[in-house]
Amino acid sequence: MVLTVQNISKTIKKRAILCDVSGEFESGKVYGFIGRNGSGKTMLFRAISGLIKPDRGEIILDGKRLHHDMDVLPSLGMIIENADMYPGLTGKKNLVYLAKIKGIATENDICNAITRVGLDPDDKRTYRKCSLGMKQRLKIAQAIMEKPDIIILDEPTNGLDEDGVKLLHNIVSEEKKRGALILLSSHNKEDIEQLADEVFYMKDGIMKRNDENNLMHDKGKENK
Repeated sequence: MVLTVQNISKTIKKRAILCDVSGEFESGKVYGFIGRNGSGKTMLFRAISGLIKPDRGEIILDGKRLHHDMDVLPSLGMIIENADMYPGLTGKKNLVYLAKIKGIATENDICNAITRVGLDPDDKRTYRKCSLGMKQRLKIAQAIMEKPDIIILDEPTNGLDEDGVKLLHNIVSEEKKRGALILLSSHNKEDIEQLADEVFYMKDGIMKRNDENNLMHDKGKENK
């Protein structure tokens, strides 16, 4: 499976959010994205997921174009900025409810996903009573419960303690081995260094393949 982002651009309120972004991503690999807040990482993920439509350019999966041949990517799991769950439901009931949208994940799949992130499927606490770390673990469980072909993880370590980060690293490695295509952004440099096969650097909506020269150039500007 090959996902191609071809010269996509997006402007919101006269501000360029994505600027002629292109890249090619393959199954069984982890692609890391780094950049400061507002650099365009989340908007790129939103575009790839189909949550926003680019003004120009195309997103193509195995020859089929998003918003033309398909409305959304057919097999996608994701954590995206500001997404949340129903506060009055338990973690498991939230996932059961979300699983009904596609009808793919069984109750066993849901329980297995919750267990993989280190939580108890039978925990009766409602989502509103969960800690920030527990909420983040549930979001990770939701992203993997359907065994999707493509997994988008936007800052997945937010709120996680050290054990939670280790669990996430294991899950990403396992999903990569399963053959998933994984797009990952993180403010934690170690997450990217340890998990990503290729790294991209984003700034002002522009995406470049990452190298030390890009990082040093940006740091130099910050220090002026």
